[in-house]
Amino acid sequence: MLAQRLFGLGISNIKLVIVDDGSPDGTAAVARGLSGRYEDRIIVMERESKLGLGTAYIAGFKKALELGSDYVIQMDADLSHSPEYIPDMLRRLESSDVVVGSRYTPGGGVDVDWSLKRRFLSSFANRMIRAIAGLKAKDVTSGFKAYRGSALQGLDLDAFRCRGFGFQTEVAHACQQRGFRVTEHPIIFSDRTEGSSKMSANIVFEAIWRLSLLRIRGT
Repeated sequence: MLAQRLFGLGISNIKLVIVDDGSPDGTAAVARGLSGRYEDRIIVMERESKLGLGTAYIAGFKKALELGSDYVIQMDADLSHSPEYIPDMLRRLESSDVVVGSRYTPGGGVDVDWSLKRRFLSSFANRMIRAIAGLKAKDVTSGFKAYRGSALQGLDLDAFRCRGFGFQTEVAHACQQRGFRVTEHPIIFSDRTEGSSKMSANIVFEAIWRLSLLRIRGT
């Protein structure tokens, strides 16, 4: 369970913000039930309908900043992102503004059970998006990131337009444009314990289209 592993890291003053878009599996109710067990360090944000992954991240970022967080970790709650990487990512923030949990930097990788199709789509998306947008990071679709609170405050969160996974690439582009110090920390992306990947060709083309516009405009 994410909460158990996260709070077992021994990081002081850590809080878990969960954004739930009306999940039918009762995610919000389970999270609320856990909050008391962990001294109310779990904050649950419930939204009545699915408004898109990008807007969920923005809502979570705003809540984290509202709480006065010096550091913010962005990750999936399905354990595809191992919480045990977080201490090293936080240490890297001592000399960086953003740390990307990267599958494509030396030492990183993906679950051995990933299909060839899924590996190709992920690798193709990264290569295409990096080339089109001129991005330096090797894993521009990663949803596992650590930010300095000051870096998040320096982003215009309301300016992002991608509602799906293209949001990750918009953020990567914005961080590079603002001259943030971005480093990558190798991770092994595990296959999720529940559900299935939402990555698709349509999502890849959304990101490519959006970033093409941003590069043309020079923003």
